[in-house]
Amino acid sequence: MRRRGCAGWERGSSLLLEDPAWENSAELVGRPAELHCLSELVRRMSTGRGGVLEITGEPGIGKTSLLGQLAQQAVAAGARVLRVHAVHGTTEHGQVVGELLAALEGRRPAASHTGPPVEPDLRSLLGSWAADQGGVLLLDDVHLCDEQSARAVAQLLRRPPSGPFAMALAHRPRQTGALLTDALERGAETGDVIRLTPSPLDTQATSTLLGLWRARTNTPFPGTAPRNDLPAARRPSWEPMNQGAYAEQLHAASGGNPRLLQILAAARWDPDEWPLSAGPDRDGLRRAAAPLLTEFTALSTVAATTAEVAAVLGDPFLPAEVAAISGLGVERTLGAFTELSAADLIRPLPWGGRYAFRHPVLGHVVLEHASPSLRLSAHSAALELLTARRAPAVQRARHAEYLVGSGSVPALQGLIEGAAEATAQAPATAARWLGLALEHLPTGTGISATRAVLVLDCCRALTAVGHLREARSLAHELLRHRSDLPDDLAVRAYAVCGEVERLLGRYQEADAVVHAGLDLLPRPLPVPLPGPAAELITTHGRVQMFRDAYAQARDLVREAAQAASGADPMAPYLRALAAFGDTQLGLLPEAAPEITECARLVDALPDATAASMPEVLAMLGCSELFHERIHDAYRHLERGLDATSGGSRRYLRINQLVALCHLDQLTGRLDALGRRAREAELLARMIGADEGAGIALTLRATGLLWTRPCRDTGRVIEIAEEGHALAHAVRGLRANVTVGLLAYVQFYGGHPADCLRTLAEAGGPRLRGLLPPWRASLLALASTAALRCGDIDAARSWAVAAEATATQLGLPLQQQHVRRAQAELHAAVGDHDAAAELFHQAAEAFRRAGLPVEHALTLLAGARSAHTAGGRSRALEWLDSAAKVSRGCGARRILEEVARARAELTPPHPADGSVVTLSNLSTNPAVALLSNREREIARLAVMGRSTKEIAEQLFLSARTVDTHLGNIYRKLGIRSRAALLHALSSGVANIP
Repeated sequence: MRRRGCAGWERGSSLLLEDPAWENSAELVGRPAELHCLSELVRRMSTGRGGVLEITGEPGIGKTSLLGQLAQQAVAAGARVLRVHAVHGTTEHGQVVGELLAALEGRRPAASHTGPPVEPDLRSLLGSWAADQGGVLLLDDVHLCDEQSARAVAQLLRRPPSGPFAMALAHRPRQTGALLTDALERGAETGDVIRLTPSPLDTQATSTLLGLWRARTNTPFPGTAPRNDLPAARRPSWEPMNQGAYAEQLHAASGGNPRLLQILAAARWDPDEWPLSAGPDRDGLRRAAAPLLTEFTALSTVAATTAEVAAVLGDPFLPAEVAAISGLGVERTLGAFTELSAADLIRPLPWGGRYAFRHPVLGHVVLEHASPSLRLSAHSAALELLTARRAPAVQRARHAEYLVGSGSVPALQGLIEGAAEATAQAPATAARWLGLALEHLPTGTGISATRAVLVLDCCRALTAVGHLREARSLAHELLRHRSDLPDDLAVRAYAVCGEVERLLGRYQEADAVVHAGLDLLPRPLPVPLPGPAAELITTHGRVQMFRDAYAQARDLVREAAQAASGADPMAPYLRALAAFGDTQLGLLPEAAPEITECARLVDALPDATAASMPEVLAMLGCSELFHERIHDAYRHLERGLDATSGGSRRYLRINQLVALCHLDQLTGRLDALGRRAREAELLARMIGADEGAGIALTLRATGLLWTRPCRDTGRVIEIAEEGHALAHAVRGLRANVTVGLLAYVQFYGGHPADCLRTLAEAGGPRLRGLLPPWRASLLALASTAALRCGDIDAARSWAVAAEATATQLGLPLQQQHVRRAQAELHAAVGDHDAAAELFHQAAEAFRRAGLPVEHALTLLAGARSAHTAGGRSRALEWLDSAAKVSRGCGARRILEEVARARAELTPPHPADGSVVTLSNLSTNPAVALLSNREREIARLAVMGRSTKEIAEQLFLSARTVDTHLGNIYRKLGIRSRAALLHALSSGVANIP
């Protein structure tokens, strides 16, 4: 509890004072600028000068905590501290003044303070009190000051005591009276008042605070519990990444406000349920929100009731609606709105005469504070009112949720309709509502069609939010009553169950379930194709695709695509699936026209319609990726990604993110690759999809391979191997893809033998078991790896197979990978003229296609041939281009490789024929004068390197190199680089 009138100081905290898990922090998190300002005020006071500090901002932003930090710093500097809070709703006259005088005079404050003005006495007393060792007066919540206290504080602002006296005031500007506001504004204009406005915390600070809270409470975040069902060897360390993603979402919900952040965290905030719910831990919310509830203590009964009814309605709300539900009447309700607005509990919105709580968290806190009887009657009246007005189903379902237990038929119907409307954007809420509806649906001897439909809808909602095991349990329970289901519902049940099994990576079970449903379909398929049949066949195609056995479903999917009516909502799904499946099989000529037609149809759709079919956008974008239509793939995948934000369709979002990671890898967007791969891994682990987590982890390794220095290669390969192991545990399409990714990391990580082994063991003869659209580039990789291992005959064999595969596919970029491998073969036998030409052609093709990493790698690989065929200047030109491209995309590893290649191309012999090596220099007496870095730069300088070349090789700026060279010249008593060789080789230096 806050103390009134204190001659000591109270310690603040960046979080809620009442919660021991958050208090006792040594300093504020994320407030370096604010802490610096406080330090400057204390330092100024220590020099005998004073100052006035105004701390202003939104409720809960940390004003009181900053006052506490100022008190700590002042006490540490040996100063005295007084701290007084203005009291909300006090009837005393001069409460703040009375408590200050009592503290200064060492007595208890009187019950009230009346009499003549006390400002001159207060100013004099404060000046005397601070004169000896300095003093700081802290005034908190001054927006609550009574009139006499406000007058006294304003007088102190205009004429503060002289000497080492500092005063700090914290207040809410929306609620501060005109007298104090005017005094503070005048002080700020003249520079006598320092204004400090704490900004919202950033995401990093939010993550830090969450980490402290989690460590002290030993509580995981919602949806991030570790997979204890996995063997220890397969249980990766990923919780820090979860915390970061959770912190980012929580930061957005709390607006970076420390108090609101703490309340939501204590309530175990779930992003899937926000903003309809603050979190499932209602007791935690009440405890954390205790200080916030003190704002209601001074409200009148009518205002408090009005606020509670408004919280039941939810943001935004109209005065007329609140009046109708509360029964208070319009006039009394408007008076209550005035009172609530003055207290800054509610704020008017700029449209429609509506109001909202100053933050959604406040509405949830008020709702929890309301009595059960008020909530029940208010929800009932609200449901009746909104039903009469034909409000959206989601709005009605918010109230039906609290009434369904009473046996209300309208409430049950409202839940079902609300769930149907909420599934697309809020599947977690829809699943909860459907679960309640199923719980209160009348039961009979068997299972009714109504219950079966609700169970299937609930399974779909649970699947969309990633609660796959719960969805699987419901689906299997429904299929247990197969004899009670008509065939159309049974077909839908098999489709839903098969999809859940697929997403869990249980491909054999998914295949068995789907085939049980396929036995119910008439053959040939009827035209137009019924919706349940289309849904089951789509699931069948996806199951076989992820089993890497799409050929088994191809004929049926193509037949279904032809049988589906153009108006059928499943028609685009079947069409996109057929195109994607043919692409996976390597039937690119058959798939290409279908992809073009799908793209034309999708591009013509309005955004709202396209957003309703993200699966189509995902399959289309993936098909375009394999067909090397990079721009179109980006366009469709990112459009689909926008439709799966929040908690909607996490499994689909994983696929979209993984495909975008492949594109980012190709186009050198390495930062975006890392970001998307981390999100995909997080989502996959949250829903237990190890296969998805594995491919995301392997893709992340391909980005780290280039952005991390060469010394980190071992760790990068370990990450790629971990991802491959996760994906390979569930044999399927993704495991197939990770083979190529792992081999790529192994080869460019300097392990060509491991690369060959990975490809051969998984791909079999001529890698026929690997992904057909990328097989040519993998064969080319195997050729170059064999060459690095010294097996030129094997390299030629792989290259021949690669050329034949690339010709069959007809994909330009695949052909360039083959061309680069052929150039490597020419270089290996000494035919550098042909090699240089092939390297040049491949590099230019990669450049025109917008593949910077491949462009740079090709120039780097061909530099030796360019040197032999065209001279040193041509080779250095290639290396310069490779370095420039690599810097542009952040490929640090390639920069290091370029520096090494440049060193090999530079003649080691200076003009006079003497040889200068590191061993020569280390035994030279003159070198003892130089630091290790100076020796390194001196060695490169006498080898003829320019300042720019030295800077690139050592990852320094040119200015730093010049500074080191100047130091070298000074130590050796020389004036130029021309004299450096002689000074070092002779061992004689003019040392001053």
